[in-house]
Amino acid sequence: MSKLPKLSGNDVVKILVKKFGFEVSRQKGSHVTLAKYESGRKIVTVVPLHKELKPGTILGILKLAEISKEEFMDAIE
Repeated sequence: MSKLPKLSGNDVVKILVKKFGFEVSRQKGSHVTLAKYESGRKIVTVVPLHKELKPGTILGILKLAEISKEEFMDAIE
């Protein structure tokens, strides 16, 4: 399994919006809430807009977004 690259919060938001169909729902301070509707249910994740996100933070975002690490890695390559 390859390592997650160093990404900023803005990078992660752009990837989730462009590749996975999320939309920016709202922003409060430095945290952006993204949402999408899939098979009649709402999937929500929160991304902090930091300069660099730690790998564990990115994995937590992906878990909430119901995206596997492999799917995410394929989308950014």
